[in-house]
Amino acid sequence: MKHLLLAITAAAPLIAPVHAAAETIYLTAGGMLDPAAGRIVENAALIIEDGKIVSVGTMSSLTAPEGAREITLSGKTVLPGLIDMHVHLTGDPTKGGGYSALGYPGERFVIWAVTNAEKTLMAGFTTVRNTGADGYEVLALRDAVNEGEIPGPRIFAAGPPVGIVGGHCSDNNYLPPEAEATGEGVATGPWEMRAKVRQNIKYGVDFIKTCSTGGVFSKGTLLGAPQGTPEELAAIVDEAHMRGLKVAVHAHGTIGIKNAIRAGADTIEHASYLDDEAISLAKRNGVYLSMDIYNTEYTLSEGEKNGVLEESLEKERQVGGVQRESFRKAVKAGAKVVFGTDAAIYPHGDNAMQFSRMVQFGMTPLQAIRAATSLAAEALGKSGDLGCLSAGCAADLIAVSGDPLDDVSALETVDFVMKEGVIYKGGAE
Repeated sequence: MKHLLLAITAAAPLIAPVHAAAETIYLTAGGMLDPAAGRIVENAALIIEDGKIVSVGTMSSLTAPEGAREITLSGKTVLPGLIDMHVHLTGDPTKGGGYSALGYPGERFVIWAVTNAEKTLMAGFTTVRNTGADGYEVLALRDAVNEGEIPGPRIFAAGPPVGIVGGHCSDNNYLPPEAEATGEGVATGPWEMRAKVRQNIKYGVDFIKTCSTGGVFSKGTLLGAPQGTPEELAAIVDEAHMRGLKVAVHAHGTIGIKNAIRAGADTIEHASYLDDEAISLAKRNGVYLSMDIYNTEYTLSEGEKNGVLEESLEKERQVGGVQRESFRKAVKAGAKVVFGTDAAIYPHGDNAMQFSRMVQFGMTPLQAIRAATSLAAEALGKSGDLGCLSAGCAADLIAVSGDPLDDVSALETVDFVMKEGVIYKGGAE
């Protein structure tokens, strides 16, 4: 942690939020999209106090309180701050491909994380779920953001993922045997898995991450091969749930997806090879699917240049189209599909590029927006607090030009960002 604090001090961007969250703000805009209502209200007005929305209406029905700071966003559409359910803030795809990542010390990843947090916030994502890192550095980043030391989104952070020897999300498979490199979260058997979950909780994680199949970017793993026995997965989930934490499970292959759902997982990450039974299981158990259907384009166009191994590129070629078809089937079947991009596989700040792909492969623009607002908040257990525009919701707001229900790609260019009543971008009066 000492290295993290030094890195943050050196790398924190010289950007200050505009005004403090304690003030009263009267914000007006050309339109407002509340995902719950599913329509745009014209000439919208909101009153914000102490980082919370206290009143919502129109300019004609809601007047500015005496002494309130007035923010006018003429010609803009306001909507809730966006939520990305799957990012890795410590990653930089232009520097960490394949073996090249081994050449950087841990402190360098922390500096990237500080920079990436700001990029993510400026792109309109006011909340993210960081689904695993090598250590506990993102927890310190989370706390620094919460305390106003650096700009960034609200972070729900997992620590080192828990998993098997040689597994996708827990071990280091790049170094030769004589290096004796073992990942922080490696365990064997249900009781060791429980111990790793307890260790994560000891150090303050917000949720637990594990893997039930191989992955694209891990050397020597197969996408369809299950990882961890059902008993091991059940032990991880049971231990986390006893302590009030949710569990995210990386799973590409069909068997691993079903194993994770049956073990009680809360979210399935990637969910590439879905069959009808897996979709039915997810619906019946209330499991959310986080499917990263944009990043395949970046990997296949830029991966070789960035040092990604041919083994990983070939796995991406195999899985990209299949995952998109699974996405289409899951949406059509009414499964709970949330917005998760795997940022770090592509550059942070480009998160909103995925919206157009979600529409292309089966969602309406409103469904895609809900996936990154109200539905994502539900998956986090934060309904009524995040991803909403009603009294009592956190004052996380973004504004864009145009109507995102007409053209969802409008979300790729965000003009205004507010988090908890603090303005980080825009705000012309």
